[in-house]
Amino acid sequence: MEQIRRWHIYPTVDELEAYAARAVLRAAAQAIEERGRFRVVLAGGNTPQRIYGRLRAVRADWERWHVYFGDERCLPAGDALRNDRMARDVWLDHVPIPPAQIHAIPAELGAREAARRYAATLAPVERFDFVLLGLGEDGHTASLFPDHPGGNGADVVAVRDAPKPPPERVSLTAARLGRARQVMFVVSGTQKRRAVAAWRRGDPVPAATVTLPAGVDILLDTTAWPDPFV
Repeated sequence: MEQIRRWHIYPTVDELEAYAARAVLRAAAQAIEERGRFRVVLAGGNTPQRIYGRLRAVRADWERWHVYFGDERCLPAGDALRNDRMARDVWLDHVPIPPAQIHAIPAELGAREAARRYAATLAPVERFDFVLLGLGEDGHTASLFPDHPGGNGADVVAVRDAPKPPPERVSLTAARLGRARQVMFVVSGTQKRRAVAAWRRGDPVPAATVTLPAGVDILLDTTAWPDPFV
């Protein structure tokens, strides 16, 4: 079955980030109206970080947000390089989301144990409302890297030999990330052009494995769009 991918190109990264922040807020408002809560999965990276800074500055029904993470580095709790620490510093610690509704990956326990515990955390969650993802220069997303096992039907995978430091990580699998009502990738910078071109060609990049019937949206600034396309 052909996968639906909608490519959205913005003149500047600022416009991309502004649109993405509005999209998250729209999804939250709709989820809260229809189901009484909003379950969102966060990504690491510079572009998501700036989007989180925008969300910090707005008013929202924060008490109904439930936050999860797409992946985490196996580093001590509170380490500056962890995705949850970044999200807390720029956003989550500055809005009244109840602490019990921020579900960090306990990656300080090591990849295997953290993956086991986070799978248990996710077990009651049938579908996420919104999944935010980035794209690496090699086409990876979350901590799903080229030529690495994709999880074999699991929801969470322990990554032991990541090609980027640190080698131990924990990641939601493509199948689990795709159990969502909306998936949005945010991509910026010339260093992403090769990966975007490979994705467009249909090469087996990890990002392409995250699918859902309604399709995924990929937001790019013009510097990330390969033109001419090769």
